[in-house]
Amino acid sequence: MIALIFMFVFSIPTLLQSQENLKIISGPMVTHADIRHVNIWLQVSGKGNIQVSYSPLNENSKERLSNIYVADSAHGFRVLMQIDSVEHGKTYTYAILLNGKNIQVKHPLEFHIPALWQWRSDPPNFKVALGSCFYVNEEQYDRPGKPYGGDYPIVANILTKKPELMLWLGDNVYLREADFGSKIGILRRYEHTRSLPELQSLLGSVHHYAIWDDHDFGPNDSDRGYILKHEARDVFKQFWGNPSYGNGKQEGIYTTFQWGDVQFFLLDNRFFRSPNKRISGDRTIIGEEQKQWLIDNLISSNATFKVIAMGGQFLNPLERFENYATYAKERQEIIDLIGKEHVSGVFFLSGDRHYSEMTELKPTISGPSYSLLDFTVSPLTSGVFTSRTDLDNNPLSIPGSAIYERNYGMLEFSGSANDRTVAFVLYNKEGKELWRMSRRSEEFGVQKKK
Repeated sequence: MIALIFMFVFSIPTLLQSQENLKIISGPMVTHADIRHVNIWLQVSGKGNIQVSYSPLNENSKERLSNIYVADSAHGFRVLMQIDSVEHGKTYTYAILLNGKNIQVKHPLEFHIPALWQWRSDPPNFKVALGSCFYVNEEQYDRPGKPYGGDYPIVANILTKKPELMLWLGDNVYLREADFGSKIGILRRYEHTRSLPELQSLLGSVHHYAIWDDHDFGPNDSDRGYILKHEARDVFKQFWGNPSYGNGKQEGIYTTFQWGDVQFFLLDNRFFRSPNKRISGDRTIIGEEQKQWLIDNLISSNATFKVIAMGGQFLNPLERFENYATYAKERQEIIDLIGKEHVSGVFFLSGDRHYSEMTELKPTISGPSYSLLDFTVSPLTSGVFTSRTDLDNNPLSIPGSAIYERNYGMLEFSGSANDRTVAFVLYNKEGKELWRMSRRSEEFGVQKKK
């Protein structure tokens, strides 16, 4: 009995000490927001209580406190916190409290609540940062030789352009041979990548959304047969804060959200994908259910621009690597449905290729009456594709748009309700502008509102 009391008494200081030393491992990361709420993701070093204190930027108002969230071992000490006492159209500063103690970080922490502009004003002007292929070296698990990743300050440089959103276009984490054979391996790779010091400032004050491609789903070129695909989906959900995953009756990670007068459709090109080399049976990338979900939501959308994001290139007609052209029938079905249903304002975003370019498909008989665009942005920190041959010369690539160095992209939406413009921009790792192109909404078949 005395021994039990001794153990209990001396366990209390140990527990208190561990709580007092609670630290942030990665984040905070601002995720999905709408007019009434915003979500903030965080991973800490152990069990404890977490709160967010926040107040409108440049206003002398009392700080508000979120609900208390508990970080525990069952969830890897990761939490997704919802802040719902907010006002639309305002920017807030915030701080993290661990067990009631305000934790100081070296960079600003902010989030933005979308404006309630409908029936009141023109749509807001805003920027969306884009990137894919984010490789963070870990020597003991990397392949021997020259490190594949580098130039990590590129992600902090994105913040200098002041985007409101960051859209990660797949291969946001690179699973290695030591990782994709177990859920613990997938978790540890995500944790290692997310805790990169150079990444934290971008996470803290830009709203992040993500899709995946093969390297953050499973092995290279992986498909629906990957034995741990459900575990991979669970890990993806633990590290991102998208508004939904799948359509309610079907799994996967596809979702949609709207910001201003732009609706984003984030597709899943892995969970339902038939093997690249399969000859018999159905040959699909997104599957029939997801395809119908996409078309239904495109038709229902009132957004000026409808942006479809997926890991691999959609419009490049070369049947190379994992371009959608290697699944030509389904690719054409999607193009034809956009035309048949008279959906305006559509363009595509993609990553994967380790170089960037803009692909333009001119109007066709069965497709939409306007040109379709596919803005490929890659890579952020992984290796660059420099061995381009005649086999890789995309005939639909807009001259001057191909970039063969680490880079990131930006979408800039601006203008009045009846004359919206989107600018497509590419920057190098130091933030120097490399390429820019602008298109007006009417060039996407958008009719002016009366």
